[in-house]
Amino acid sequence: MAEVQTLRKSNIYEEDDQLWRVLEYQHIKVARGGATIRLKVRNIRTGATVERTYNNGARVKDVRLENREVEYLYHDGDFYHFMDTETFEQIALGPDVLEGIVDYLVDNQVVVLETYEGEPLSVSLPTTVDLQVVWAEAAIAGDTANAPTKQVELQTGLRMQVPMFVNEGDTIRVDTRDGSYVTRVQK
Repeated sequence: MAEVQTLRKSNIYEEDDQLWRVLEYQHIKVARGGATIRLKVRNIRTGATVERTYNNGARVKDVRLENREVEYLYHDGDFYHFMDTETFEQIALGPDVLEGIVDYLVDNQVVVLETYEGEPLSVSLPTTVDLQVVWAEAAIAGDTANAPTKQVELQTGLRMQVPMFVNEGDTIRVDTRDGSYVTRVQK
């Protein structure tokens, strides 16, 4: 059991036979009153987001996730297939488990699969990934005021804004936390 005030963003706890991931944490102290903890949490299994309020000192069941490295193999239209790098066991995951990371997955990429009692919960990407530009808008000559950008499409289908000097065929580094351009990668 863990006290609610020790929870932080991205921690997972169990309550009412459901697993909850903390999205936002707020400690509220009122004069002469006891402190309360307000959490915005997401149900890991259903995806529902709710706000919960607890009194200071309340306890919840903390959860320890098992992490293992898996290699992304392919997408068959419905499921994304991964292989455990130690046991070579293949795992098929639905798009609900891969929420928000599909745009950064490339073949043979090694990622971390988080499981709880054998149930796959989520996949963690590295902080940055290198992706190839397959289409780029044409740069306009002389348009250099105020750090101009143009739109490109990456090999995964992700469209994003990048500096004007990025061309089709270039490889760029993308931050997976917010989907922003980091740098052009020299090969």
